[in-house]
Amino acid sequence: MDAMDGAAPVTTAVRWPGRAAGLALACHPGPVVAVTALACALAAGVGLSPGRFALVGTAVLAGQLSVGWCNDAYDAGRDARSGRRGKPVADGVVSVRTVWGAAAVAGVLCVPLSLACGLLAGTVHLAAVAAAWLYNLRLKATVLSWLPYAVGFAALPSLVALAAPGAPWPRWWTVAAGALLGVAAHLGDTLPDIGADRAAGIRGLPHRLGATGTRLLLPVPLLGATAVLVLGPPGPVGAGALAVLGLAGAVALVGPVLGRWWRKAALAGAVVVAAADLALLLVSGAALT
Repeated sequence: MDAMDGAAPVTTAVRWPGRAAGLALACHPGPVVAVTALACALAAGVGLSPGRFALVGTAVLAGQLSVGWCNDAYDAGRDARSGRRGKPVADGVVSVRTVWGAAAVAGVLCVPLSLACGLLAGTVHLAAVAAAWLYNLRLKATVLSWLPYAVGFAALPSLVALAAPGAPWPRWWTVAAGALLGVAAHLGDTLPDIGADRAAGIRGLPHRLGATGTRLLLPVPLLGATAVLVLGPPGPVGAGALAVLGLAGAVALVGPVLGRWWRKAALAGAVVVAAADLALLLVSGAALT
């Protein structure tokens, strides 16, 4: 109802280049690029053929575009009522109908692109995209707001592994680490906007915990993801992996303390640990399968 009620934004007179730019910004380009790049990095790490690499990257891109546009279109009315600036739909730069249309087109394209990666791989990816849409339309304002993020990030190594020749099952530790990183991504992404979101009536898990509780919880899934990646694979643990585990532990201790003086300290630490975890995955890319 948010974007469809009487408080829905009215599109202003904007020339087509401005509308095109507004449509591009409405897809949440930062997360779209980040998640697509992560999928491509994992695909390169396992040595997928150029054709498979392109399919995986394009399927993930289409799915992320559909999710981002769905999010902005659905939240447009709420954003307009709460006076949030920088949202193209709420600001009237591009119409709600246009953004819903773009979300639908990207979602439809995502289906054949995903299934072209393989039946199992495509099914896993489409389930993740469906979970993200469910987050936008329902779960974002509930205590289960973390669940679609966990599903979506766990699906990335699964998609890449199942897209490889023979469709091998992904290693359990890559899926578990992905799910934990997804929870951390949700907490870190929401943390800076908790106050504004709560004022708009959003009551997801981070909003119920509050800024302090979210800062304290954020290092837990990060440390858990790192521990799974370091200790999960068989064989001896290398010095580099132990160093990454130590880094995650340091962030778990220091991040909440620094958060008292720097609001984004926990989020910055989360980015550092997530990057180190990605490096671990890429160095042992074959371990995905």
